[in-house]
Amino acid sequence: MSQQQQRNWFARHKVLTAAGAVVAVIAIGAAMGGGGDAESPKAGAKQEQPAKQGGDKGDKKAQDKPKGATIDGDGDFEVGSDVKPGLYRSTGNEDAGCYWERAKNASADTDAILANDNVTGTSYVEIKASDKLFKSSGCGTWEAVDAKAKGTPGTTLKGDGGMFKVGVDIAPGTYKSTGNKDAECYWERSKDASHGTDSILANDNATGTAIVKVSASDGYFKSSGCGDWAKTG
Repeated sequence: MSQQQQRNWFARHKVLTAAGAVVAVIAIGAAMGGGGDAESPKAGAKQEQPAKQGGDKGDKKAQDKPKGATIDGDGDFEVGSDVKPGLYRSTGNEDAGCYWERAKNASADTDAILANDNVTGTSYVEIKASDKLFKSSGCGTWEAVDAKAKGTPGTTLKGDGGMFKVGVDIAPGTYKSTGNKDAECYWERSKDASHGTDSILANDNATGTAIVKVSASDGYFKSSGCGDWAKTG
């Protein structure tokens, strides 16, 4: 197992104890055995590209978008010059083929990583002004979103849908997922989209039925490898 696979696996399988420590609940050997874990593939070769600046010249609406409104799904981007800080969303990612990373420098060392993930479905990421680099490989285009925007939240969720913004994508309430096997279902309630361990409010790797109460004060709900969720209360 490569160093990048290890760090990505831990980034995707964090479980908090009552004391707030992060532990892995599935043995690495079982989860990564044979190097064939389809959920945590190596990030593809990175292709450096500048951030998009609003799309087609003939599209006035696209031209009106401010600099940094979109980020290409492949490339390394300097925060402040290539991309502005803010909240971004990428959708339509399949089979954990999207890898992103917030970094404090361009050394590519493991200790430079502030947060990262392999994504299936949708991901939200908050790029901070203090970040130095944002990396993306194999992802759908990242679009800037208004952190205060409202939506029409749903009451059913795809179990492999990725991240759902509470009050926009998902309504607060109690949700149930069934038929989960071998602790392959990972869910997470978080207070923001920075993806640091201190952002996690609660999480688990579930086998069988999982029941989670999503609070109105939560920022996001994340689901990976789970049966679909339905609101029960």
